Amino acid sequence: PLEMSAKKPVPFLRQVVPVRKKVQRDPRFDDLSGEYKPEIFMKTYSFLDSIKKQEKEMVQKQLKKCRNTEQKEKLQRLLNRMTQQEQAQKKQQKLRERELSLKRQQRELAKQGKKPFFLKKSEKRKLELAEKFAELKRSGKLDSFLNKKRKRNAIKDKRHLPSQKNL
Repeated sequence: PLEMSAKKPVPFLRQVVPVRKKVQRDPRFDDLSGEYKPEIFMKTYSFLDSIKKQEKEMVQKQLKKCRNTEQKEKLQRLLNRMTQQEQAQKKQQKLRERELSLKRQQRELAKQGKKPFFLKKSEKRKLELAEKFAELKRSGKLDSFLNKKRKRNAIKDKRHLPSQKNL
């Protein structure tokens, strides 16, 4: 047995046998979990989309039936969050598809013996903006979008101008 000094008090819980500490591992950064591939992830968990759709319909039905204002606001916020998540997922999917199509084109050009050409981030942004404008033009919302943008820019410019107080 371990001899303890009489000068200092003996601790209540004394370590007789060292206990092995549990090592926690984070599956996001561990090699044992494999590599994250968004395409495989989306295919594996595609069944969640139908469940989310059912839940959204259920929330809409509850919102129609609900009489309590607090509960109604809560349900409305939940519904808005669901729709925003859905839109963000669609946007991300479009972005992924666009990147994949660019990669396919580069592979085809490489097979033909041409030197691969990779777009810069700024050029990708320009293409995305052009696609957004085309989509707005198709839906007929381009004028309202440009008006809002013009107003926003005018407010920004006004903020940078010197005010009457400073003169």
